[in-house]
Amino acid sequence: MGRACWGAFLALRRRSTTQNWELNTMSVYIIARFKIHDRSEYDTYSAGFAEVFKKFDGKMLSVDEDPMVLAGEWSDTRSVIIEFPSKESALAWMTSDDYQAIAKHRNAGSTANSILVKGLEA
Repeated sequence: MGRACWGAFLALRRRSTTQNWELNTMSVYIIARFKIHDRSEYDTYSAGFAEVFKKFDGKMLSVDEDPMVLAGEWSDTRSVIIEFPSKESALAWMTSDDYQAIAKHRNAGSTANSILVKGLEA
C-alpha cells in the first residue's frame, strides 16, 4: 500500500475507533476461515444454512474455496465474508437456536476461525 493510501486508511481508522462499539449501528462483517476435514458433515451444515440465514438481516458477500493468496500462507479450505447491519443482528443470528442446530455439523466437519469487524463510516 502506498504512503498516501496508508495515511488515508490510518486517518479513517482513527476516526472510526473513537466511536463507542456498543452503541455503534454501522455495518459489521463476519470474516471466517474454515479447514474442512469432513465434507459430508460440512455439506449437511451448508444444506441448512440458507433457510436459517434468510431469517436475519445478513448479506453474503463472499464464499470462496480458492482465494488468491496475497501475503503469507493460506491452508484453509473455505473463506466467508458476511455483512450485517449491526453487531446485535450478527450476534442474534449466530446465537439463534436455528443456527446453533446446524452449526453442530459445521463444527463436526471443519475447524473454524472467525472474527467480527466494524465497517467504516461512509
